[in-house]
Amino acid sequence: MAAASSTTTTAWRCCLLLALVLPMISSSAAGDDAPPLPMTPSYYRKSCPTLEAIVRGTMVSAIKAERRMGASILRLFFHDCFVQGCDASILLDDVQGFVGEKTAGPNANSIRGYEVIDKIKANVEAACPGVVSCADILALAAREGVNLLGGPSWEVPLGRRDSTTASKSEADSDLPGPSSSLADLIAAFGKKGLAPRDMTALSGAHTIGYAQCQFFRGHIYNDTNVDPLFAAERRRRCPAASGSGDSNLAPLDDMTALAFDNAYYRDLVGRRGLLHSDQELFNGGSQDERVKKYSTDPDLFAGDFVAAMIKMGKICPLTGAAGQIRKNCRVVSSS
Repeated sequence: MAAASSTTTTAWRCCLLLALVLPMISSSAAGDDAPPLPMTPSYYRKSCPTLEAIVRGTMVSAIKAERRMGASILRLFFHDCFVQGCDASILLDDVQGFVGEKTAGPNANSIRGYEVIDKIKANVEAACPGVVSCADILALAAREGVNLLGGPSWEVPLGRRDSTTASKSEADSDLPGPSSSLADLIAAFGKKGLAPRDMTALSGAHTIGYAQCQFFRGHIYNDTNVDPLFAAERRRRCPAASGSGDSNLAPLDDMTALAFDNAYYRDLVGRRGLLHSDQELFNGGSQDERVKKYSTDPDLFAGDFVAAMIKMGKICPLTGAAGQIRKNCRVVSSS
């Protein structure tokens, strides 16, 4: 229990500092006199030089088997970082005496890709046993998922360690839902030190992947800010009655569901956002102009997305002696 308490205290202190400091920092990054960050892309250069090649190779196989997996891994990383920080807490299974985050409302029967992370971890352990954290593996896998679907690549700061705790209650409270308003979204991201610009750029992750009917039913049947033809098309796969077709899937991006591009924003301008929370980004509010810019400038979107991903990846990381390096991403390693 001592290790768990230490990890929780470290994460809490980090999150408190983040909440106080990050809103004062512009999204363009700190100046030259900023203190050095504890993480670096070269963290494993000597201890596990083949790490990034292993992660990419395993992700290539996973996406070849199921192209949708790139989106699933990206979502897995987002849901990890928003709960206790980027500490791989989302990967922990429920066991006797321990409740993880997998059964929280936003994750249950929805989050996917755990087996892919297991495979990457096994391959990394075979090459570099006991060296690389599950948290860093997930961060790298998310980047590869984006890049392998045609999106940008970037240097991922590394050096995270794995938590010994999880928080189902925080997953239920802190992860923004599909019915969120723009104000809700700005507040949820702001709580993690992310600016509205970061939020709008990160929402572009919905240019890949699918959502279940239960999450967009309210938007296509009840909202008025939706293209009628688009709503009619989606209703064919999503009956109005709750409990009927709840798990039926529809693409989040109406144009190119499995290609990472800026089509998501063109969808929003055309009132073809699948989720209520998607269309909130372009609904007469503060993010309308940014959505318009992203819809016509894919390079601007890609640059802002990369910057926001790096920033999100630094939410409350466990570094130094905090946390641990799990041998199995699903369970806390015994000391």
